[in-house]
Amino acid sequence: QKMWTVLGITSLPLIGGALDTYAVRHEVSDWYPTLKKPWWQPPPQAFPYVWTSLYTAMGYGSYLVYEELGGFTEDAVVPLGLYGLQLALNWSWPLLFFGAHKLKWAFVDVILVAVTAVATMVSWYPISRTALLLMVPYVSWLGILTSLNYCIWRDNPEKKNK
Repeated sequence: QKMWTVLGITSLPLIGGALDTYAVRHEVSDWYPTLKKPWWQPPPQAFPYVWTSLYTAMGYGSYLVYEELGGFTEDAVVPLGLYGLQLALNWSWPLLFFGAHKLKWAFVDVILVAVTAVATMVSWYPISRTALLLMVPYVSWLGILTSLNYCIWRDNPEKKNK
């Protein structure tokens, strides 16, 4: 039973990320290469590995919080609610950026992801330091992603007729 709980909670972000990737796969290969990007953009081949490790770490961190609080209890509403909110905002980003080509709204979304991810970390601090530390690489990556989104938005004006 416990093994299934660990696997289920840890894999939740991976499942959402995989569904996102599937939904926008054509835009990633056809539209994204046509955009002007900053010289410092991480290599495209790195993204699947980075996201897999970040999603796994945050998923396991959420499991540690869940376990420490005894499941979905009243005490878990804020820390797991913030986690769920940042995850939902995270999952909406590829749909805005790649799917809808709404670079400005994707930028707003990624800022909200970062803010709610930091709030998640703050709420996890008294519960599990390990869970908090598992979120640090994710929040660092969100800094890179936010900067990248901004530069792409700035350098690729959206067409008025789209």
